[in-house]
Amino acid sequence: MNERIDRVITALEKNNMQGIYVPCINSIRETVENLLFENAVISSGGSMSLIESGVWELLNSGKYRFLNRNRAGISSEEQQEIYKSCIGADFYFCSANAVTEKGELVNVDGFANRIASIAFGPKKVIMVVGINKIVKDAKEGLLRVKKIAAPKNCVRLGIDNPCVKLGHCVSLEKSDDPDFADGCNSPRRICTQYLISGRQREKNRIIVIICGEPLGY
Repeated sequence: MNERIDRVITALEKNNMQGIYVPCINSIRETVENLLFENAVISSGGSMSLIESGVWELLNSGKYRFLNRNRAGISSEEQQEIYKSCIGADFYFCSANAVTEKGELVNVDGFANRIASIAFGPKKVIMVVGINKIVKDAKEGLLRVKKIAAPKNCVRLGIDNPCVKLGHCVSLEKSDDPDFADGCNSPRRICTQYLISGRQREKNRIIVIICGEPLGY
């Protein structure tokens, strides 16, 4: 195991979160499947890491009661109901924007459905995280959002925010050390809500699967 990943997993465990190491992307689906049970109620955030690792396909396999917010033909009202239903799910799947060497999880949202489910509600939260998302501390994690995650996700979602043209958050035009919540005034800004998860009260409610290869943004 990469020494840095080893440090992160040890830190996660000190913070009452479970860390699981998998060496390669192809190992993730089986690891996830072993954590689930048939007919479990499952929801998820939007995540390229889930898609790239095959987890999204597993959740859609019919073995589980998957509350799929992205299914074909879904209405905005139905999506809202799924967001609310996440609170009672057995499992919630997502990735993290960053995981620090201190065992902290850094996440930024536009609508806040993902960080709401991470913080409270679902019985288990399972995060699939590539080695590319490991950072020194929360400050570096928030800068990672401004420099990498937000611009790339805006491109993926077809949202014409300023960071798409600049390649980074507008706050970095003002300072190399911007206030973490500073950003554009776009009505479709995707970085409006911020969550840093430290030591958890409920031991192992959050499970972080760390892959030895890069995943997602």
